[in-house]
Amino acid sequence: MSLPAAPRVNPSILSADFVNMQADLERIAAADFVHVDVMDNHFVPNLTFGPQMVERVQQTSPVPLDVHLMIEDPDRWAPGYAEIGAASVTFHLEAAAEPITLARRLRDIGARAGVALKPGTAAESLYEHLHEFDQILVMTVEPGFGGQSFMPETMPKLRALADEARRRDADVWFQVDGGISSSTIAQAAEAGADTFVAGSAVFGAPAAGDAIEQLRALAAKHRHANR
Repeated sequence: MSLPAAPRVNPSILSADFVNMQADLERIAAADFVHVDVMDNHFVPNLTFGPQMVERVQQTSPVPLDVHLMIEDPDRWAPGYAEIGAASVTFHLEAAAEPITLARRLRDIGARAGVALKPGTAAESLYEHLHEFDQILVMTVEPGFGGQSFMPETMPKLRALADEARRRDADVWFQVDGGISSSTIAQAAEAGADTFVAGSAVFGAPAAGDAIEQLRALAAKHRHANR
């Protein structure tokens, strides 16, 4: 059996220097994607930026965009981010009226379709629909703010989803977001994650590229040990 692709590390620009965004984007050229958190101050109690900012990041980023929509009414707004050119668009299951229809629309536009689950949201409702998504994002903190502590109690849900995907032969990535660092990434990799959002662990490091490679290596070591 051949080994899967190397784990993906997607630095979150919530931890970047907004005044020097282009310079910080260049620091993460070794990343797989740049993770862009869009918050509307309604679905979560924080406000970041909207389509205009995301479009500018898209124009200047050396790596593709992984957009995470923490917003109300993603059925209406999510397709616009795919049209901007984001490689991946993830919306929250809790906010979507028609998640399957929305995922299909995102794919039709040309983006990878992702769905996110808050820590308290059960996974079972997704089991029969795993083939409809390219990525499942299991939040390892409550969405809305960066810098929170990793919640290990979310790992059984991640493991259950990853096991179900294997049983159903679903080709889906499993992403974790929140508190991911060199001290927590092994837990997530062992539970089935292959795509890791890291903020301060990357942008707060003296050499962002080295931090990305270290996280990638740690994830690969612990995932491969479980195969």
